Amino acid sequence: MGERGRIFAIDSDIDLKQRLASLGLREGCQVQVLRKASFGGPLHVRVGTTEVIMRRSEAQRIMTVPV
Repeated sequence: MGERGRIFAIDSDIDLKQRLASLGLREGCQVQVLRKASFGGPLHVRVGTTEVIMRRSEAQRIMTVPV
């Protein structure tokens, strides 16, 4: 945990991109993984001052580069 990265692409349909953007998850933003639930459960991430809990299937669509 504590991994940080910068979003360089989001591989999804427009609806999911818009939903993620409304949560602050946009290309160029820095994100940090705070917690990972076991057994493929959700991820708890921070983007800016916002904390988001998201499904792994959604998180896997977000491409990042390490910071």
